[in-house]
Amino acid sequence: MNEMFLLKLGEIVLKGGNRFQFENRLKTNVARRMRPFGDFRVSIVQSTAYVEPENADCDLDGAWEACHAIFGVVSLCRCRPCAKDLDAIFDTAMAYLGEDLSMAKSFKVESRRSDKRFPLTSIGLSQEIGGRLAEAFPDVTVDVHHPDYTVYVEVRDRAAYVHGPAEPGAGGLPTGVGGRAMLLLSGGIDSPVAGYMIAKRGVELECVHFFSYPYTSELAKDKVLELAHLMTRYCGRMTVNIVGFTEIQEAIRDNCPEEFFTLVMRRFMMKIAERIARDHGCGCLVTGENLGQVASQTMEAMAVTGACVDLPIFQPLIGMDKEEIVTRARQIGTMETSILPYEDCCTVFTPRHPKTKPTLAQVDAACAPLDLEGLIARALENTELVKVRWHG
Repeated sequence: MNEMFLLKLGEIVLKGGNRFQFENRLKTNVARRMRPFGDFRVSIVQSTAYVEPENADCDLDGAWEACHAIFGVVSLCRCRPCAKDLDAIFDTAMAYLGEDLSMAKSFKVESRRSDKRFPLTSIGLSQEIGGRLAEAFPDVTVDVHHPDYTVYVEVRDRAAYVHGPAEPGAGGLPTGVGGRAMLLLSGGIDSPVAGYMIAKRGVELECVHFFSYPYTSELAKDKVLELAHLMTRYCGRMTVNIVGFTEIQEAIRDNCPEEFFTLVMRRFMMKIAERIARDHGCGCLVTGENLGQVASQTMEAMAVTGACVDLPIFQPLIGMDKEEIVTRARQIGTMETSILPYEDCCTVFTPRHPKTKPTLAQVDAACAPLDLEGLIARALENTELVKVRWHG
């Protein structure tokens, strides 16, 4: 039989009567992720997604890599199915895992018998296959406590499955079960990580980016689109709304007290993001804010910038330190792009001494000279929509 994948479900197994909705969504997501690599059959039985190639033309290595980035999968393994009898299981272990076993110093067999019609218990199956393998590999010792290599045998309803150690999956919940969110995506380190973390909770993402040409270059916009592309490996396809922000920033510079520049700018961003979010069916805004990281991310500053919108604002990074965020950025592959030297509009007209403990009345007064509705309307008219996906 052909090699295939077993994807073990994570916290989906804890769901109650609506569990089938989570499983159906995961099945759909897995099938979509497999399409670029050939024809695969995807099914879910006993808290496991079975991913089986339909023909020899499938790109197993590409599909295997893609499976690591599917939310809802806690662990995964490549395996070889076989008939549910001892000889077939032993022969499959020899053919499929023999090379790995021959290079190990010690091993054990760990079995799981989901099909209770199988005549041996899990322990009995492990002993039988382990004994045969010990005879076949006399130089590899048996160590049931701390083995160098573990052979896994799973006897399920359809077949027996033989595989080596599983690898960790992306975890979380399947994309699409948690609604839609609008991510304020900059070119920095934090916001892509925030998007990844909220997407891990089953949330579909759309992004808004604020672009201030000529103060920020086309390279800065390209950098943000590349960050969005890297995120789609995990989050799935998305739309990036690129908002022309130059007129707003120049109006702030010309009419507002310098110490309030960033706060007023952030309020415009939140208002515009909320309007796009409502038009596109998003139920919340997501930002990469981190308490105390910069002057605009004090408790008081975040309170006044968030007070201008009615949608909930999710801040997945709020209690993380910078090293934790950087570690996650490296893990998901966005770090190297985030540190490219193309700055976004958040660095334009930065005040020398920003207000760190503003009141709502102070920021409202700072905004008073501005034509808020006119500026927002023109910015929304000057918005470019870019579709981003991992393949194609």
